Amino acid sequence: MLIKIKNAFSTKVNAIGLPIIALCWVCFFWGTTWIASKEGVRNMPALQLVAIRQFIGGFLYVVYFLYKKTPWPKGKQWKTILILTFLNFVMSNALSTWGVKYISSGLGAIIGAIVPLWIVIIGLFRGERLSKITIVGLIISFSGICIIFYDHLNDFLNPNFRFGIIISIIATITWAFGSLYTKKKAATFNPYFSIGLQMFISSIFIFALLGATGTAVSLSAIPAISWWSIAYLVVFGAILTFIAFIYALQNLPAEISSVYAYINPIVAVVLGALIFGESLNTAIAIGGFVTLVGLYIVNYGLPKILKLINPFKS
Repeated sequence: MLIKIKNAFSTKVNAIGLPIIALCWVCFFWGTTWIASKEGVRNMPALQLVAIRQFIGGFLYVVYFLYKKTPWPKGKQWKTILILTFLNFVMSNALSTWGVKYISSGLGAIIGAIVPLWIVIIGLFRGERLSKITIVGLIISFSGICIIFYDHLNDFLNPNFRFGIIISIIATITWAFGSLYTKKKAATFNPYFSIGLQMFISSIFIFALLGATGTAVSLSAIPAISWWSIAYLVVFGAILTFIAFIYALQNLPAEISSVYAYINPIVAVVLGALIFGESLNTAIAIGGFVTLVGLYIVNYGLPKILKLINPFKS
């Protein structure tokens, strides 16, 4: 009898408990990666941090799957991986990390959460019709963004701030295209191995870009705090949390698994205020809340498959 109870409890935990724990992990730790990125890029070129982080993370993934003798991609699978490499890691992840060199980590996280808005806008250009609830969500999100940026009007006089905002927005657009491409090319290859390959290939491209532009610094010139940031981003951002993310997606309903996208920015804003003393005033609090509510409504109105493919992200 005790064995049956134990087995039933174990089955229940595995079916519900572990996926929820995985989701909670994603909610918190992907929020903290914005803080780690902010700290890392303070003392080294942002793209170099991205290249090192993705090289180490991708290398560890690839080595693991080589050890497991996992089949390599074949034929058109390589095309999909290369396109997602460019959209998700060369562009989106790199630009969002570069962006927080010039803007607050909390603001970067809020901007990073607006991917569903671009998915909707891209759909409009493709002739797709919007539901009424999606339109309401768009209006609410836009209102929240206006509140946030109203508080930063004077900051727009600073060219570095403008640059950070622009590349952070571009990062969300490329991730939206990557999400739509993922939907179009339904997963036919091991998603974990695919992420590792995308990270590794993107790091080679970014290293080449750094070499061509001469913008990298010597490894000995990188301070210890930046190396600790890279280590944190590799272990918690690139490996453990991606594993937890995909596990949660595979075992939870879309409506639940997508919750992380609304909690990550809150974690980043709060920790940014506590650790870096970043602004956390009424405008940011209200604007951020309104934006996330609008995003939730937009996400609710999107097809379920799109709720499964949001990253992102940092």
